[in-house]
Amino acid sequence: MKKSIIKCLFFSIISSHIFSAHNLRAIVPQYYFPETKFLKQEALSIGKQAYQLLFFGQIKDSLNLAKLAVKIDNRNEKLWTTLAEAQIASKLYDDALISLKNAQKINPKMAEIYFAKSTIFLKQSKIKKAKIALQSGIKILPKNINAIFQLGNIYLMEKNYEKALEEFDKAIKIKKDFWQAINNKGLAYFELDKINLSILSFKESLSIKENAESMLALASCLRTKDINKSISLAKKALIKNPNYVENNYRKEQLWGDKLQTSTEKLFENNEIKKEVLFAKTKLF
Repeated sequence: MKKSIIKCLFFSIISSHIFSAHNLRAIVPQYYFPETKFLKQEALSIGKQAYQLLFFGQIKDSLNLAKLAVKIDNRNEKLWTTLAEAQIASKLYDDALISLKNAQKINPKMAEIYFAKSTIFLKQSKIKKAKIALQSGIKILPKNINAIFQLGNIYLMEKNYEKALEEFDKAIKIKKDFWQAINNKGLAYFELDKINLSILSFKESLSIKENAESMLALASCLRTKDINKSISLAKKALIKNPNYVENNYRKEQLWGDKLQTSTEKLFENNEIKKEVLFAKTKLF
């Protein structure tokens, strides 16, 4: 388009000399090209809007804005990670991995890239890749307690309970009231047949936050030690969160085979069957 206009103008000047220099300037279109600095600022602003929309659950709009942001500035790793988060929320996992690869090329020392990769690999049930990604991120940010906790959870999935305990201890050392890590220590101890240590962990977790998981897990620990206390805790746990009545839900929370078996045996007790059935009705 621009070359055609120049050709027409040149031909007119040569053939007729009708236009003056002033008139020529009047008919040439004036274009404004934003500066690179302005474009980068605009891309960041759009990226922030995309992140806010994602936070408020407006996933489709967030995805569209994030795509626009990287089109404007494809040299900003934060924009790529924002796009990846929107793609993860949209379950576009392969696309998200591509976005994270682009971010990694720009800034291979950004720990969040590896943590996001781990999230995707877990959703794809690629446990080994998820562990490697997490370990890479932790090397960059060694005190990220959420990443350390998640690594411990992966070791739980792999039934490597001793390693899981090591990671949970690391997380607790950074944050003493990290009740989720304390609770999950109890899960690991139970599978190692260290029931007394398991009981201590669940009790400590409950002392920090009264939660249904630790409550029911403690009930399972006490099933052969104090059945009355066990039933009382189990009833309270099911009222607090009926989801724990389901074996699959507990499995998602990384309960091991031994704790699952103990819990199912507890649910067979006649004194709690009514509460078990009632909890199941709450799931529909």
